[in-house]
Parts: sequence; C-alpha cells; structure tokens
Amino acid sequence: MNSLLDFTDIEQVRAGFTRERLWDLFDGNRDTMNLAHECLDRHRERGRAISVMHAEGELEHLDYAELADASSRFANWLEQHGVAAGDPVAVILEPGRAFYTCLFGAIKRGAIAVPMFTLFGPEGLALRIRDCTPSLVITEHNASELEKQFRDIKIVTIGAVFDAELASCSSHFTPNTRADDLCVFQYTSGTTRELPEAVRHTQRSVVTLMIAALYGSGLRPGDRFFCPSSPAWGHGLWHGTIAPLALGLQLGAYAGKFEPLRLFQALEQLGTNNLAAAATVYRLLKNTGARDHYRIALEKCTFTGEPLDAHTFDWITEAFGIAPGSMYGTTEVGVIMVDYPGYRGHTVRRGALGKPAPGNELAVLDAGGKPAAVGEIGEIAVKRRDAWFRVRDFGYVDADGYFYHAGRSDDVIISAGWTMSAVEIENTLLQHAAVAEAAVIGVPDPLRGQIARGYIVLRRDQCATVADLQHHLQSQLSRHEYPREIEFIDELPKTPAGKINRKALRDRAAMRR
Repeated sequence: MNSLLDFTDIEQVRAGFTRERLWDLFDGNRDTMNLAHECLDRHRERGRAISVMHAEGELEHLDYAELADASSRFANWLEQHGVAAGDPVAVILEPGRAFYTCLFGAIKRGAIAVPMFTLFGPEGLALRIRDCTPSLVITEHNASELEKQFRDIKIVTIGAVFDAELASCSSHFTPNTRADDLCVFQYTSGTTRELPEAVRHTQRSVVTLMIAALYGSGLRPGDRFFCPSSPAWGHGLWHGTIAPLALGLQLGAYAGKFEPLRLFQALEQLGTNNLAAAATVYRLLKNTGARDHYRIALEKCTFTGEPLDAHTFDWITEAFGIAPGSMYGTTEVGVIMVDYPGYRGHTVRRGALGKPAPGNELAVLDAGGKPAAVGEIGEIAVKRRDAWFRVRDFGYVDADGYFYHAGRSDDVIISAGWTMSAVEIENTLLQHAAVAEAAVIGVPDPLRGQIARGYIVLRRDQCATVADLQHHLQSQLSRHEYPREIEFIDELPKTPAGKINRKALRDRAAMRR
C-alpha cells in the first residue's frame, strides 16, 4: 500500500486517507515517541535542515546532524543541572542555532519546552512565566531584570560561557519519553481570557499535525519550504518548523524585525518552492513593488490566521503564477479546512476557507443547531465524538462545499496575523494613572486586516496623549500589541447589565470610516 506521501490527486486522498496511516510516517508508536528524534535524529544524514534569514541579511545554515548533536548536548546539560522530565523550560530566543538547540534539547530530555516571544514587554512576559512556572529560563537579553522578578527561577544567558558548557557535554542522548508525555506549552498570542492560555502538546501531537502539513501546507518530499512566522507562536512553530522537519525537508525561517525585501531575498537565495505566511506578509510583499527584481519560482503558497483580501489574492496569483491556498483552524480543534496545495483535482476559490481536511466532518449550524442551508450564515462546527463542536466563528457554505468566513463570535482581534486580546490590552491601559475606563475593539484596516482601536475615559483632572498611552502599552505588552487608533470620550456605552456595549463602539467606529 502506498504511503500518504505518494498521493498526488485529491481522489487518492479521499479514498486512501485514514488517521491510522499517519503513524506510518514516524519511527515512534502509540506507546513511545520523542518529537526531537522524529524531527532531527532520524534525518541526520539528510544534510541541510534550516536556513535562518536574519534581519541584517545574513543567512545562517544549520544541518540535521549538527542540530541532533547540539540538542543532545543540551539534553545532557539539563540533566546535569537537575532539570527533570516534565519540568517546563522557557526559551526566549530568536530563531537560530541556540533556539533550535534549546527547544529540541528540552523535548529530547523529556522536559517541556515553552517558547516565548522575544518582543514581549515585562508584563506580557511575567504573565506567562508565572503561569507555567519554569524551572529554567534561557534568554539572550534582560537576564538581570528577569532575575530580579523571579528569584526562584534559574536564568541562563546564552553566550561564550554557555557554549563552552554545552561543548563539554556528550553529543549522545537516548530519549526516554512516552507518546502521551507533555513536550511543549504553546502560548496563544492573545485570547479573550484575562491571562494567556498555554496549549499543552504531547510528543504524539506531531502525528495529527501531519493532516495540516500534507493537505494544508502541501508539504511533500523535496520541498524547499519557508515560513517567516515566529516560532514563538503556533503557526511558526508547528506548521513552520516541526512539520517540515518531521518530514526531513529543508526549511527557511526569519529572525528579527521583519523586512519584506529580506524575505524576497531569502526566497530567491534558498530556491524556495513552498511558502506559508500570514496574509499581512503577502500584503507587505505586494506593497514593495519589488517582486520583479527577484527570481522566485513558487509552486505552492498558503496563508492562515486571517482572511485574505481579494486584491492581495489576485496579486499573489499574478506575481507567482499560483493561487494562494487557505488553511483554517482553531487552538481547540486544530486545522479543519484546507486547500490541498499541489494536489490535482482541487481548485482554490478566492475568498473561501477551503474544504474539510481529511478525517473532518464540518457543517454550518443555524440558530436551532441544525445544518444551515447553502449560503445561510451560521456557526461553523466540526464533528467531535459524534457531537458538533462550535468553533466560535460564523460562516456559510456554498453549493460546491466550499466554506466561507463571516465574522468572529468573540472579541479577539487579528492584526497582521497576530491574535490580540482586547481584554489584556484594556487591563494594561487601566494600569495607566490617567485612565479611568478603557475599551478596545478591532476595526478593518487595508494593510493589517484589522487594527485595535481604543476608547478611553480619562480620570478627572488627569491628562494623557495618544502617544503616552501607546508608549505605556508597548512598554508592558508585546510591541505590536497596542491600539493604532485611540479616541478619548466622556463615557463608554453600557448594556443594561452594566457591561461595555462593544456593538455600540463598533457602530461608532463604522460611522467614522
């Protein structure tokens, strides 16, 4: 029987896919598995693994064997320093040799890797560290500040001393983990909760991930893949790093402040044929007007995290000669809709989320919880354990079975691919001495998809400027996590129950545009 990797036609997928066959892609089984082994050790003879484009324009190349040995050294280092299996290890590093060494070394040891965004402000970082209580934090900057905040946590700074310690450790380490052992805590970039939520992944999570890898990203043997999303977030880590490594592919990553011309440069130099990025990345590439200056031959490209506007969809189709495919899912249910890039028999439809991923039964439910009629807006739901699970997004399905997005059912803001929590931004605004009340909503933006807009009621006899509040937010949360627009008002609209009336604020914002 052919491997799932041999399928090239959508009908082959429909006839031959089973979840059980996903296990054939790995060395591990339902009892024992180690994600670091699956991603690095078993591919050590393949040569190039990762090429990192740094913001300054330098490409850093890392081989499978090099990373397999380095991660084993770090696993031994962790064991020597008393980090036990199941202990969280926070990794606050940009993509590069140290990041991948520490990420996979922790997983190989049986500890829990916790990647964290390097641009978190002190409050955003502290929230997550307090939540996961790591036994160790690996960082490159601000170690002294972290030591002051967290006196009971060991803080390690990468550099010459750390490198020398690793070099003294053995490059041989035999993982001893079970398939159901936890291996990664992945924080979402923002939720409607007051505190960020850590998604808990096991060693076997990579098996289910292959549905998105094969049919959402279209990963196939021989692909040269690039994903510029930060591996501190789910798309950059799981879809952009772990999935291609698990298949033994060559992948590209981006470190530092994003610059679209650098991405063009990387795509050309690495001969990339498969690109996965947020919709905003494609908009930024389009806005440079520089596409024709680079020799790029993409065969597949995909987007996720937010809808792609029609103008950018058409630009991608013309600029690269291929239609961009959508990949849709949520933290709770994973990827459930895909566009089967590279497979014959499926046509990408502009504006659609795609069709159900293999092994998923989807529907749009009406107000009564029944499947809605074609074209009728309702709640998108996926069948789990013989019951419909609502994903908290609205949408509709057309006569050909393509699903479409019709709006979110919560207060999450997706801006330039980043998911931001209105509640978290509001709570941080309220820490400012001049702010009495604050409300934040998402409003449409032609470049970023959405931006955050803040409505502020100042305290009596207090004053503050837009710049003051934006600086306050940038110093406490992630640098991107602040309202691009702020309006000062005398009173926030409220519901009869005393809650902030966000619909009234959205209506107010719509009237201004």
